Amino acid sequence: MEPPILPEPPDGGWGWLVALAVFLESGLIFGVIRSFGVFFVEFVGHFGELVGCVSWVTSITIAILLFASPVGTALSTQYGARPVVMAGGFLSGLGMFLASFATSLTHLYLSIGLLSGSGHACPLLQTTAVAFSGPGLSSLAFTPLFQFLVDSYGWRGGLMIVAGMTFHLVACGALLHPLALAEDLALAQAPQRSWLVKLSSLLGLALLSSRPFLSFAVASLLMNLGHLVPFAHLVPHAHEMGFDEYQAASLVSVMGATDLCGRLVAGWLDARRVFCLLHSLTLWTLLTGVMLLLVPFGHTYPILMGTDICYGFLASAVIPLKFSSLVEIVGTGRIVEATGLVNLLESFGALAGPPLSGFLRDVTGSYTGSFIASGTFLMAEGLVLFTVPNFCSCSTASPPSQVTQRMLGI
Repeated sequence: MEPPILPEPPDGGWGWLVALAVFLESGLIFGVIRSFGVFFVEFVGHFGELVGCVSWVTSITIAILLFASPVGTALSTQYGARPVVMAGGFLSGLGMFLASFATSLTHLYLSIGLLSGSGHACPLLQTTAVAFSGPGLSSLAFTPLFQFLVDSYGWRGGLMIVAGMTFHLVACGALLHPLALAEDLALAQAPQRSWLVKLSSLLGLALLSSRPFLSFAVASLLMNLGHLVPFAHLVPHAHEMGFDEYQAASLVSVMGATDLCGRLVAGWLDARRVFCLLHSLTLWTLLTGVMLLLVPFGHTYPILMGTDICYGFLASAVIPLKFSSLVEIVGTGRIVEATGLVNLLESFGALAGPPLSGFLRDVTGSYTGSFIASGTFLMAEGLVLFTVPNFCSCSTASPPSQVTQRMLGI
């Protein structure tokens, strides 16, 4: 039976279950990635490999997730979100399950990095405008949970249980209710374009001729070179500082709690238009970079925890402000293709960031250089944002108020 054609999406009813599904999607994807530092420590010890080599597990996962996200969007457009998200959830869980049998890092690269990363890409763009609180709440709970699983069942048993959790993405996808909107029907009846034109439109290649977008894209790439390092290396850094497993795991959990607080404060400030979005993004990015520079100076647990709290609070607003600022730069009409292209470009930063941090750890013998480098990349991102044309006047492509509120979750 064909779904009825509606003039606009309905408000309420089944929509609340869809919102719940999207919330769980974001938590099961980004919450697991944020908390994976617990398994990182186990991989280093079990395989006896350099930190830089093990770091590729996380970086490949995130790079594939970002790089393949335009493909996930295209598949959702062609076949609908429900089957695509369900298929992605199956691949994500399967990758985690196969990783529990790994006998080398190559197996982890293929199972977690390639397979789970590809699966994560399918639900990704379905979750960008909703449920940004999911990763914060899930990372608050997942890090100590993962440490408990490793202590109780070893890293292989822990990964099997994480795989079971990840398979719930299939159920989340099943909750997505297909709708037939009048605008979709109009698009379906429009003249078909060549595959080359479709590919160019999908990837948003025309945006590469826009200087504001290029400046923003370079800044986003620099962000991913440094922004992901704490999620991969903060737990092992705390271990090297002499703190026990649960103290180290608590650092990421606290980051999840302050994540929620930071988003609320950023949304409150933006609602009062204290700064324009691009200025807010620049300010929060620079302050986040400063906090990363201070992480190596946390020689006692209270100082390290205080730095961690400040970092989690500041970093929490960077991602939603980035997407909201992108609306100001490209306008609402091109936000989907712009988001896909930014994600694609960011994948290169995600691929290089954690391994570079791990390489510095292997060369220097500590994570001090890793956090200084990641903080420097964040500072560089903030400086590049100053080069966006009309930065001082902060002129926008379109009024972003409603989009901003959805992005920030307010």
